Amino acid sequence: MNITSFKTIPTSLYFGSGGFPGFTKKKARASCSRRDDDGPMTSASAYAVLGLNPNCSAADMKAAFRAKVKEFHPDLYKHSNTAHSDAMIRRVIEAYRILSNCTPSQLIESECLDPFDTPECEAFDLFVDQLLCVGKACSNSCVKRAPHAFTYASSTGTARASSQGHGDDYQVQCAVGQCPRNCIHYVTPSQRIFLEELLDSILEAPYDTSAEADLLYSLINKAKFENNRYKKPQRKPKASGQNVDWF
Repeated sequence: MNITSFKTIPTSLYFGSGGFPGFTKKKARASCSRRDDDGPMTSASAYAVLGLNPNCSAADMKAAFRAKVKEFHPDLYKHSNTAHSDAMIRRVIEAYRILSNCTPSQLIESECLDPFDTPECEAFDLFVDQLLCVGKACSNSCVKRAPHAFTYASSTGTARASSQGHGDDYQVQCAVGQCPRNCIHYVTPSQRIFLEELLDSILEAPYDTSAEADLLYSLINKAKFENNRYKKPQRKPKASGQNVDWF
């Protein structure tokens, strides 16, 4: 599938109008729509998550979303609890989804939120394409090379990222670069969450998922292409309040 033609292929062709099936069916992963001490996220709590008021504009909402995702990025998060960082990013995405009144697939189709077209930050998160991974049969196992970042999934026996925040880790970089199947990718937090949800829906589905697998492949390639083009926002120089007399 040509990554440049991704936007011309509605995700509803693959998943129907309800969006990705894996977005609503999760087993043992943090959810942004529900917490242990909260009920389903409301509009009021969604505004609170993004730090906005109900009178904000669409541009303000988008800017707040990107700022919050960067705030909770595992490599930038002040605390060492990457699980909390992951859960907060999911809540930020869910809040943006609720206020935009769209399903996850519609967010991408309508370009309200397309982390694969416009990455929100540098790609330091790890995503393992378990459809290609051979697990313990791998001749250069990422789990053995970087056990602090990868583990074997009990349900499939394939490798998957067990933690994030290893952007500068040499062992992780070697594991990614020397993967014989090229199935480990650096992605942004938003991209990773979408890819993980889609991957889980493929692994859990009892029917033929070749179309979903094609979409996963397309999204991974699009992420790699756009992430390579990403440029850090340049800081504006501080304006000096002092007047300089050159004469």
